[in-house]
Amino acid sequence: MKLLFAAIAGAVPFAVAASELPDTINADYQLGGAYAPPAGVTIVVRDSTAKPAPGLFNICYINGFQTQPGSNWQKALLLLDAKGNPIADPNWPDEYFLDVSTDANRKAILAKLAPVIRGCAAKGFRAAEFDNLDSYTRTDGRLSAAHAVAFAKMLAAATNAAGLAAGQKNAPDLARRGKSEIGFSFVVSEECHRWDECRAYTDVYGKQVINIEYSDDLRGTFEEVCADPQTPKSTILRDRMLLPMGRQGYVYRRC
Repeated sequence: MKLLFAAIAGAVPFAVAASELPDTINADYQLGGAYAPPAGVTIVVRDSTAKPAPGLFNICYINGFQTQPGSNWQKALLLLDAKGNPIADPNWPDEYFLDVSTDANRKAILAKLAPVIRGCAAKGFRAAEFDNLDSYTRTDGRLSAAHAVAFAKMLAAATNAAGLAAGQKNAPDLARRGKSEIGFSFVVSEECHRWDECRAYTDVYGKQVINIEYSDDLRGTFEEVCADPQTPKSTILRDRMLLPMGRQGYVYRRC
């Protein structure tokens, strides 16, 4: 793996130390399509296929533990059921679980994701967040937290080697291990207020937390969400589909 990390580091056009998020965290979450960020935004999260927003701190979204819809993966790297069929996430039926249960698979999956990480760095992203760290909780015991942590360590190391900060995505139960063991330096949470999980993140990551609440399932009003002392100050409100600005149904507010 040391050779792979060295190759990743040598492939980017610049060498920078992995860093934390800026002190001022006014975020926008643009996975549904890139658009000019609202005034005052300092951090933008965009998909790995998009370009960074000029002049801002950009975080690259990578689906680290499940397949992206329409992507091609070897069947041997997917989690299979008793009949040999790939298992889809019940919440996202067009995404299949990556089988990170063995060291050989983890290495092969990382080799496929490494060019994505390198691409984020080459484009000018400053950090990467890896979605579905918690996917093991939806596999009926086929995958475990130990499997997820082992692969997350590899992702974080490869990301840091490419000059990017590595971010945890959800999985409050793994927050302490994410910071101290895996190597994550910040976290992106979804609906931590809705599910009363915010302190699990802030107790570990402090201010290095970006939280997204969704307009279709708030616990109270957004004003009440922001007034809750346990809510991260860097909380934003978005529509569930993360639509680009100008599209019907687009929602963006921040605390």
